[in-house]
Amino acid sequence: MKIDLKKKVLSMRIHHKRKMMYVMAEQFGFTHPEVVAHSQDLDVLLNRYQKIVS
Repeated sequence: MKIDLKKKVLSMRIHHKRKMMYVMAEQFGFTHPEVVAHSQDLDVLLNRYQKIVS
């Protein structure tokens, strides 16, 4: 049960971070430092999620 809650929370955070990254990328381009920072944050979240589901 606790793992399901962690997966749901991480999934929501991943969705939000991905959405914000794309919004910023549309404004500034994919190589802008803020967009890259969001991408790196997203990578961390995805790695955490992968550890839970594996």
